[in-house]
Amino acid sequence: MKTTYAFLLCLALILFSCKEEKKVIQDKETPIQKAEKQLALLLLDAEKANRIPRTLDKEGNMHWSNPKFDWTEGFFPGSLWYLYEETKDEKWKAAAEKFQALFEDHKYKTTNHDLGFIFNCSYGNGYRLTKNEAFKDVMITAADSLLTRFNPNVGCIKSWDVDSGWQAERGWKFPVIVDNMMNLELLFNVSEFTGLSKYKDAAITHANTTIKNHFRENNSSVHVVDYDPETGAVRGKYTAQGFADSSSWARGQAWGIYGYTVCYRFTKDKTYLEQAEKIAAYILGFEGTPEDGIPYWDYHAANIPNEPRDVSAAAITVSALLELNGYSKNDYSKSIEKIMTSLASDEYTAKVGENKHFILKHSVGSIPHGNEIDVPLNYADYYYLEALGRYKNLK
Repeated sequence: MKTTYAFLLCLALILFSCKEEKKVIQDKETPIQKAEKQLALLLLDAEKANRIPRTLDKEGNMHWSNPKFDWTEGFFPGSLWYLYEETKDEKWKAAAEKFQALFEDHKYKTTNHDLGFIFNCSYGNGYRLTKNEAFKDVMITAADSLLTRFNPNVGCIKSWDVDSGWQAERGWKFPVIVDNMMNLELLFNVSEFTGLSKYKDAAITHANTTIKNHFRENNSSVHVVDYDPETGAVRGKYTAQGFADSSSWARGQAWGIYGYTVCYRFTKDKTYLEQAEKIAAYILGFEGTPEDGIPYWDYHAANIPNEPRDVSAAAITVSALLELNGYSKNDYSKSIEKIMTSLASDEYTAKVGENKHFILKHSVGSIPHGNEIDVPLNYADYYYLEALGRYKNLK
């Protein structure tokens, strides 16, 4: 009897030890491994619907990107390309090609400025990793479409058409949003592909005009500048997605630091490096940002600390900081470590199988429009995956 009891006790100890060892192994999973497991489930959902996941609706159900056109449609295939880059698993490559093909004909669209977001994040990463000439051709066509929105009188690419909708109600004539800095990477890439300077020249002019008119003395950014399309004069400065015209919308600051870091990468013009550093100083030095480095959706929102955080702003910012850290004499590594650690924590990274299979939680689309508040967003996941790839080089 004693022998049997001893045997059972020993077996129990072994099983407990194995269970604890397994838990330790699971806990040692890297953020990219967790992300891969989560996106494998999201990919199954997307393939079943043959649609691109964007976010969740107010009831917590999947909200797919609009197949007619959606500024976020490039981020999901872009995330798949990043997983292919990390894992070399052909399934991610095949899936990325499949889902970016769903919107290829949007390369001809001239009524929206978001072609840089859409095609550089998807086809751009695809070309970078595969050198597929067909992908490059798509990017060139998209860049040509984007250039039709450049007005030399203003020196900018027009963001929104204003013949209908809420933009028309605001009385704007030629609105340019700071987000538009993110579309310049497509133009820089295509200029290198083709050897034609017209793409790069437009990007540089847009960047210079934006430095002149979008940024305040404290290096924070206005969201919208409206121009006179005939004279190029500034008609007014506003917000569309921030708390107030005079406030600092968190994702707008992130678009700025990312956009000017990209401009420096392609031009090596120190004006852009200095601008990125100035924006970084504003973001990292803002006293109202919580200790974990994840900002509120607007730095000046009315009810802080009872305001939603915007994880998407943090993911974009840290990805930009990782690149900027390689150019600047400033050392951003402590801020990078803090933000990356926060994003990888249980507070902001969903458990595998939860969050409708998006990686990150707690992002904000547009509070003034009542859209996408405290939800996952496909572009938060995209820039987080980009940051994870860049973080390996920092380490």
